[in-house]
Amino acid sequence: KYANVVLGHDSIDHVINSPEPFLNTVIGRYGNRIAGGKFILFGEEHSLTINNGPNSLHGGPTGFHTRVWEAEQTDESAVTFKYTSVDGEEGFPGTLEVEMTYHLEDDDNNATGAFVIEYLATTDKATLVNLTNHAFFNLAGAATPTPTIDNHVVTINADFYTPIDKVSIPTGEILKVEGTPMDFRTPHTIGERINDKFEQLEFGAGYDHCYVLNKQEIGSLDLAATCTDHASGRTMEVYTTEAGVQLYTGNWLGGFEGAHGATFPARSALCFEAQCFPDTPNKSHFPTAALIPGDEYQQITIYRFGVKE
Repeated sequence: KYANVVLGHDSIDHVINSPEPFLNTVIGRYGNRIAGGKFILFGEEHSLTINNGPNSLHGGPTGFHTRVWEAEQTDESAVTFKYTSVDGEEGFPGTLEVEMTYHLEDDDNNATGAFVIEYLATTDKATLVNLTNHAFFNLAGAATPTPTIDNHVVTINADFYTPIDKVSIPTGEILKVEGTPMDFRTPHTIGERINDKFEQLEFGAGYDHCYVLNKQEIGSLDLAATCTDHASGRTMEVYTTEAGVQLYTGNWLGGFEGAHGATFPARSALCFEAQCFPDTPNKSHFPTAALIPGDEYQQITIYRFGVKE
C-alpha cells in the first residue's frame, strides 16, 4: 500500500504562505539556532536577523528555504540545485556558492528506496555553513487529519545530546542520554516518554534536541537513526556524514491544511535534521561550522525506506 510519508504542500503559493515556513525545505546558511543572532568569527562580530524569540533560526526569515534555486535534471533519478548566497545575506559574511543534488535510489528486489542528498559549498570569505534538510515525516501517511507519531518506534545512534535552555539554545554541556527520556539507543515509541516531567522535554515542548552521533571517524557516513511504523510496516533509516542530528517531533504544527487536503496537527511528523550542533559559533568546544576560502563544505545524508517483514 502506497502513501505519502512526507507532509507537503500542493502549490508554490502554499509553500510561500505556509504557517510552517520550514516544511520540507533546505535550510541554510545555518540550520538550527544561533544565540542572540550574534557570533564572532576570526575576531569579527556578525549580527543576524532575529526570527525565533531572541535567536536566529534556520538562516533567518529569508534564508535558503525562501530562495529560488537553479535546477538541472542530470539523469532520470537526479536533480542538481545551485544557489549563490551573496555576501551579507541575512548577516552572514562571504559569497557562498552552494550545489545540492537530490538522487533517488530504488531496489525493487528488496522493496526499498532511498532519497540521497549531497551538499557542496565554497566561499570567498570566512563564513559559517550548516546545511540540512527539514523534511517532516510520518510513516503512517498523510491524512485528514494526519495521525500523531506517538506510535513511531525510533532509535538514535547517540550516547550523548546537547541540552538546551528555556529559549532552546544549548547550555554548552554534552550530557549522557543514559537514564533519561532522551535515550533512544534502544527502540522506544515517541509517545512513551514525550510527556514526562523532564525539564528538557518541557523546554522543547517535546523532542527538539540535537543528538551527538556515535561516529566511526569524523565525516564518516554512518547510520544515525531508524524509524518504524508497525501499523503500516514502513521503515526509514537515516545515514549521514554530519556530527549531529536534530530530532524534532512537530511540536508546533498547528493543524493547517497541506497537500490533497491533508491536515497537520501537533506532533504529526518527525524530523531528523542532520547538522552541526546548534549555536556552534558561540561554543568553542563544539565542532566548528566555519568554512574558509579554498576549502569545500561537503555533506551526504540518506533517508532509506523499506517495509518490515
